[in-house]
Amino acid sequence: MPRDTRTGSVLENMVLPALERGGYQYKKQVVIGKRLGGHNQKVDVLTWRVESEQIPISLKWQQTSGTAEQKVPFEILCLAEAVHKSPGRFKKAYLVLGGSGWTLREFYVTGQIREYLRNCEVVEIVSFENFVATANQSEL
Repeated sequence: MPRDTRTGSVLENMVLPALERGGYQYKKQVVIGKRLGGHNQKVDVLTWRVESEQIPISLKWQQTSGTAEQKVPFEILCLAEAVHKSPGRFKKAYLVLGGSGWTLREFYVTGQIREYLRNCEVVEIVSFENFVATANQSEL
C-alpha cells in the first residue's frame, strides 16, 4: 500500500492560520540555502513580522510509525547550519512535530536529543500544539 505523502500539507494548512493570527507574514516552500551535502534546503514555511528577522520552519507529520522520525536529527543539523550561515538573517529556526505516530516525540521536544547534537541550540523543536499557541501569541 503506498504511503500518503499529502499529510504534511495538512499540518502546513493548520500552521498558517496561527501565523496569520499572530501577525506574521510568510512564504511557503522556500529555498533558504544549501543543506549539508550540497542540495538545496527548502523549508515548509519562512515567516517574519519584520522582514529582516525571518524564521525558517520545518514541519514533520507522523501519522503512523514511519521514516519521518528517523529524519529529525538530520533536519535539526541542517536547520542549525542554515541559521549559523545566514549572517543575521535567521536568529533561530523551528522544527514542528505533528501527528500521533511519533514514538520519540518526547525525546525530541524535551531537548534530550541535544545531548547528542552540538551547536543546534538555535533550533527549537516543538509539538504542533505548542507551536500554534506560540504563533497565536506572536511569540516566535
